Amino acid sequence: MERHLLLVDDESNILSSLKRLFRREDYIVYTASSGEKALKILHSQSIGVIISDQMMPEMTGVEFLHEAQKVQPDSIRMVLSGYTELKTILESINRGAIWRFLTKPWDDATLKENVSSAFKQFELKYENQRLTNDLKKANLELNINNRNLELIVEEKTRSLQINLQMLQVAQDVLEQLPLGIIGIDENGYIVLANKKAKNYFSYQHKMILGKKGSDIFSEDLLNIINSPSIIQQTISEFKAGKKLLQIHIQRLAPPSQTHGTILILSPSKGKPS
Repeated sequence: MERHLLLVDDESNILSSLKRLFRREDYIVYTASSGEKALKILHSQSIGVIISDQMMPEMTGVEFLHEAQKVQPDSIRMVLSGYTELKTILESINRGAIWRFLTKPWDDATLKENVSSAFKQFELKYENQRLTNDLKKANLELNINNRNLELIVEEKTRSLQINLQMLQVAQDVLEQLPLGIIGIDENGYIVLANKKAKNYFSYQHKMILGKKGSDIFSEDLLNIINSPSIIQQTISEFKAGKKLLQIHIQRLAPPSQTHGTILILSPSKGKPS
């Protein structure tokens, strides 16, 4: 990131000397001859380090730096002065308005070292703030994602509960039907049989769920059930033990998402032979 340095002194020769000192440094240097002019710069430019003279007319360096703190609180502020108003300056240092106090005449190497350290301090604060903001943003996004996930889980759970209730109602209705219902999957296994259907076959088969259709039905009936050309057909007489049944065969077709056959069983109007 660019390093912006603001130099404030009411003496033009001091400003010129300071500007020359930092000419070869990788800084963008701004100068102001008063605190008021310096504040205008702070309102328009992002400044990392400020060096101000203490004894200036209308506004002292300490007074200016207190105002500068309000405008750009993250900037690193230093006083460079030939006067030793230590009480006022120390109070400002303790209150955080001033990072360091340097005296005139200055040592070039020491001053450059202090400015370099000040920029490192500023950049460290900037990076910490950036990381803090990134962390806040990541935590916010995580909270939003977690909440969205919770809403999805709640919706899925609610949908599952509704489906289970619907399934239970459908199962109860199926069990109460006066007709026998048998479902056969595409592999020929019996996967559904209501109470009435089980009663029809109780004489020969107490448990019919999971059995192959070939274990229960005659070869002629199986041929009809397995015939790909049969969509629906009614067999008026089918012998199940001592019972004579009428069987309606219904192939599952679109919009159904499953494949197989439904058998609807009812007492035949004929008589067992």
